[in-house]
Amino acid sequence: MNEHQYLCEHYRFNAEQRLKGFNFFVVLSMFAEGGIFTAVEKGFHPLILALLGGFVVILCAVFWLVDARSRQLLSLAVPGLKLLEQQLPEKSRIFSRDSEKRGSVVRYTFAIRALLIGQFIFGVGVACYGLYHWMIAP
Repeated sequence: MNEHQYLCEHYRFNAEQRLKGFNFFVVLSMFAEGGIFTAVEKGFHPLILALLGGFVVILCAVFWLVDARSRQLLSLAVPGLKLLEQQLPEKSRIFSRDSEKRGSVVRYTFAIRALLIGQFIFGVGVACYGLYHWMIAP
C-alpha cells in the first residue's frame, strides 16, 4: 500500500463512520422522541418524561463526542492529501479547493451540530418539564 492509498483509505473509512454515526443518532433520537410523544399522549408519570428527556440529553452529548473524534481523525489525513494533490492539475485539487472556498454554514459539521444542539435543547426541555410536573404533582 502506498502513501496515497493509505491516506485515501483512512479518510474514506472515517468519513463513512462519521455519516453512519450520524444516521445512528437520527434513528435513536427518533425512537426516544417517539417515546416522549407517546408518554405525553398516554399521560405517563412525569418522571418518565424526565428520564426520556435525560436520555436524549445523554444521547446528544455522546454523539457530540463521537463526532468530534471523527472530525479529528478526518483532519489527520487532510494535510497529506493536500500535499499529494500538488502533483495534480489545479482543477483536480479537491481538498485544497474545498479549504479555500468552504463556508462556515454549508458543511456537514454545521448540520450535525445544529441537529445535536436542537435535540439537546429539546431533551433538556422535556426533562425540566417532567421534573417540574413531578415535583408539583400531588
